[in-house]
Amino acid sequence: MTSEAVRRVRSGSPWEESFGFAHAVAAGDRVLVGGTTSFKGTVLYGEGDPYEQAKVALTSAVEAIAEFGLGIESVLRTRMYLTHARDVDAVGRAHQELFGSVRPVSTLLVVEGFVDPRILVEVELEAFRGA
Repeated sequence: MTSEAVRRVRSGSPWEESFGFAHAVAAGDRVLVGGTTSFKGTVLYGEGDPYEQAKVALTSAVEAIAEFGLGIESVLRTRMYLTHARDVDAVGRAHQELFGSVRPVSTLLVVEGFVDPRILVEVELEAFRGA
């Protein structure tokens, strides 16, 4: 695959530059959105609220695929990472509200933590942009 066939989108996260990654990458018929939190720039939305953090993070991930002309109906897979099992229902509710009609395959994991301890939720998604 040539470099012209791969397109990258950045979100403005401070970690993108220092770690050397893109928020989303389109290659062939796939668009991959990397770990997305409820940070917008240096502001964390929904501090202490897993539902709000999930809602903001999922919406931000969908906005990333919109850069490639895609909407939620193109989402094939979501992954949600939580720091507390007690937040499963709140995060699941945010996911259902956005993706309930689409029903992508999904994975939900409880992890030790994130680079900023205020982050309760991080999400990834994969979308299909084929014919």
